[in-house]
Amino acid sequence: VQLQASGGGRVQAGGSLRLSCAASGRTFSRYVMGWFRQAPGNEREFVAAISRSGGRTYYADSVKGRFTISRDNAENTVYLQMNSLKPEDTAVYCCSVALSFGTSQSLYDYWGQGTLVTVSS
Repeated sequence: VQLQASGGGRVQAGGSLRLSCAASGRTFSRYVMGWFRQAPGNEREFVAAISRSGGRTYYADSVKGRFTISRDNAENTVYLQMNSLKPEDTAVYCCSVALSFGTSQSLYDYWGQGTLVTVSS
């Protein structure tokens, strides 16, 4: 599986961005999809996950109520709608796939190239 994230950019605090992650292959719907982020000097952290059908989602407390994860299995794409952005959301965001639903990075494989989100105050 190859993953390519896009949609990052620079935005002012309070603004919105929508990230996309396109996956190669014909087995996209078999995978749980997750978004993770890594800020400068920090370790990579979990942001959100979505089940194979899209019927179940889970968010990190830091983004709950502001971010929404969704997926389009026909387009092999997972999205992350980010609203009310804060400077502390600044990070490289990437997506990954898993066979089991969860937040632990150990569940995820095939890390794609990320996209940089910069939120200015």
